[in-house]
Amino acid sequence: MLNFNAINNAKVQADPFPYLTATGTLSVADLGLINRDFPSIELPGIFSLSDLTYNGAFGELIEEIRSDTMRHIMEKHFGVDLSDKPLMITVRGRCQRKDGRIHNDSKDKIVTCLLYLNDPVWPNEGGRLRLLRNNHDMDNVIAEVPPNGGNFIAFKRTDVSWHGHEPFEGQRRCIMFNWVCSQTVLSKNVLRHRISAFFKRMGFYAGY
Repeated sequence: MLNFNAINNAKVQADPFPYLTATGTLSVADLGLINRDFPSIELPGIFSLSDLTYNGAFGELIEEIRSDTMRHIMEKHFGVDLSDKPLMITVRGRCQRKDGRIHNDSKDKIVTCLLYLNDPVWPNEGGRLRLLRNNHDMDNVIAEVPPNGGNFIAFKRTDVSWHGHEPFEGQRRCIMFNWVCSQTVLSKNVLRHRISAFFKRMGFYAGY
């Protein structure tokens, strides 16, 4: 389903950190099938795959994300060896207004990718991912990527890979996947997401 050529042919920008964007990575037909089989997520926040039930087209997409083809493309674009690095995959179904604050990924992450699964045209001003030049100004934008279905963004984690988005509340579907430094890091993050998911489902999610 994934248009690997679109990702492979994307141009990497280097300033102030390496990143790329690609559009049209999913056809409208495949996007519909994936959303038909998208796991049930009624709460905001990020969920580990191990805490979700899914199959069908969504499951097929996950297997393509896990493929050597995807890994090789990221290795080529960012000049890194990911052959022995675990892949962590998480899913977001909804946002709350406090989401999207400017942040940088932890040093445990090497490459971050986001694949959006919303309607082909995102109608809202909020929720558009911004790559930023600093950690305090949401308007100092390097690039803005609306979460249109099939839009894809990837970046190499550095000390200045700041990103965030303007507030949005509602459905905003996205798969985020990261190659991380070690299996220990992966296990720690999966456990953290599992504990978070438990408390969300128990009704202790702040702001829900």
